[in-house]
Amino acid sequence: MFFLVQATDYAKHRKLLDQMFKLRKRVFFDELGWDVPVSGDIERDMYDELKPAYLLWTDESRTTLYGSLRLLPTTGPTLLNDVFRATYPNDIDLCHPVIWEGTRMCIDADEIAMSLPDVAPQDAMAMMLLALGECALDHGIHTLVSNYEPHMKRIYNRAGAPLIEIGKADGYGRRPVCCGLFDVSRATIDGMRKKTGMAKLYVKDGAERPRQPAHSGAWMTGSHATTRAAWINVA
Repeated sequence: MFFLVQATDYAKHRKLLDQMFKLRKRVFFDELGWDVPVSGDIERDMYDELKPAYLLWTDESRTTLYGSLRLLPTTGPTLLNDVFRATYPNDIDLCHPVIWEGTRMCIDADEIAMSLPDVAPQDAMAMMLLALGECALDHGIHTLVSNYEPHMKRIYNRAGAPLIEIGKADGYGRRPVCCGLFDVSRATIDGMRKKTGMAKLYVKDGAERPRQPAHSGAWMTGSHATTRAAWINVA
């Protein structure tokens, strides 16, 4: 299931959040080699101290983590403005209460392979995007903004997410870093559900089971990828 954990519920979901920080360390530091703050077996930065919301993907008992993403309002400190400001034009202002930043999106490809063998890594990332869109719509967010490397546009396309790229810049690593806007609307979510064959992934109260797709076999159409590591955000 996909559900949102806000600051008031950190203590209730402490074990899942601990899994999330460990997963982030394995993905972003161990596998991708990013320059991120690491302490022992966890990855946690200053933005985690700002009481962000976390979108979590777990099993039905909410004991095993499959994926996660961090959400912050653009009215406060963000990676977008503090680190990646050069990735979008100076005349664009992305600080607004209904524009939120999504960062640290990742999945545990090994755990998914064991527990959900019909879900390929690229399909799992598309499911994360759909759940993110449903969550944002439910909470009154109009636009999601993200920094990403160019090849990740394939994941947005696979999920049917209408990504609007507004800029990119070099100097952050081996590849350019792009900045894109993801419109949150009922039409957007309906289009993503049609493209993926999935519906109602995000569960507001964490008590409802997501529906299986209309087609049999894999959760989404398309061939399975052989790569195990999957991620979406540069930030």
